[in-house]
Amino acid sequence: MSARSMILNLFFYNPQGDYRFSWRHPDAPEKEIFTLDFYADLARQAEAAKLDAIFVADHVAIWDSIPSGVTHYANARLEPLTLLSALAAVTKHIGLMGTASSSYNEPYNIARYFASLDFLSNGRASWNVVTSWQAEEAANFGLTTVPKHDERYQRADEFIRVVTALWQSWQEDAILYHKQSGHFAAADKVNPIHHQGDFFNVRGPLTVPRPPQGQPLIVQAGSSEAGKTLATRYADLHFTFVRTIEEGLAYRADINHRLAQVGRTPESFKIIAGVLPIVVESDEELRQREALIDGLVPDEMAIDLVSSYTGLDLRQFDPDQPLPPLPESDNFDGIRTHLEQVRQYDPTLSIRELGRRLLKSDSAWTVAGNAEFVADRLTEMFQSGAADGFNLMFPLLPGDFTRFTEQVVPLLQQRGVFHQAYPPGTLRDRLGLSLPQPTLKA
Repeated sequence: MSARSMILNLFFYNPQGDYRFSWRHPDAPEKEIFTLDFYADLARQAEAAKLDAIFVADHVAIWDSIPSGVTHYANARLEPLTLLSALAAVTKHIGLMGTASSSYNEPYNIARYFASLDFLSNGRASWNVVTSWQAEEAANFGLTTVPKHDERYQRADEFIRVVTALWQSWQEDAILYHKQSGHFAAADKVNPIHHQGDFFNVRGPLTVPRPPQGQPLIVQAGSSEAGKTLATRYADLHFTFVRTIEEGLAYRADINHRLAQVGRTPESFKIIAGVLPIVVESDEELRQREALIDGLVPDEMAIDLVSSYTGLDLRQFDPDQPLPPLPESDNFDGIRTHLEQVRQYDPTLSIRELGRRLLKSDSAWTVAGNAEFVADRLTEMFQSGAADGFNLMFPLLPGDFTRFTEQVVPLLQQRGVFHQAYPPGTLRDRLGLSLPQPTLKA
């Protein structure tokens, strides 16, 4: 990939769009979100626009521990690896990024799943590592409480080390296929990892040979202290939220310092910012759109979302009053990035208004205007060095996505900041990310 080509990924949080209430939009898809045709059409459109990857986010529970959860949202969705494996068969170039939790999986399974996806896609697989935090998720896996924040990240650290060691357990030239001698593989090039740790005991080797990329790309999205430490140790791509060039440059400086501490260079690590690009033809269209969206936001869900982000039961408070005192981050076992996002808002905002803003993904960078305006803002952020690219988080699928691919992508290509054709090679090759040196030890 050219050094001047930004990374653009189609991001799925909710199948109808990034808002938790996108399903209420008059143009939102309905039952088709559980069909392959719906996703295949989006994947082909993304590939025709030369986007780098499809990024599928995930939770492993229905959000039903709050009163408005199932009624207003439910977050029903397909399992990412199953979906991406199907999409591998209907695409040829686009990367396939899937979320899998280090909290409620085993390293051997995850290593095998993503190595298999890498083969089936000819080197396009990527694992988005998450540490699950919802009480509903814990309850689905035999736990009565969510593991503590630090414990989740300690487990994730060991989990990644085991997975990468398993990917490396076959040397690249291990398979011989010597039919006359009967030698399928060189025994000295297929190695157990013999891992014994605090969370896992894994013998290995993997049942899948060395993946086409050497190892699938690793993505990490947590921006807490523990999250950034985990990312700079192991990740190839880091998903974060920055809304200004100044904020992005400060974030990159911090990341570069952390990379240096673990012996890595900035070139080995790509920062991907979340953005909601909304292409409209006029200010009047934007006003009409905002009025429609405001009418779709359920207040009950807005209050429940702030409760989820802060770990406080806010239904006992007047929703038109400001937040009560927030918990300290050091002892908070939810998503600390979410708690810090809440702290960044005007403290005089009411609970109701804060929740409504969060429901409209106000923690992400929203860029709304005509195609030229959207292209200008993305180009400025990219060329400043504040981000290497963007996870495109469309409020409405497929409508907002179609406008972006038809109107904004050609402008980015004309300006030379986004490629017009896929470079050759694997996803790792195209993103200019070198293969980590084999360790064979977890």
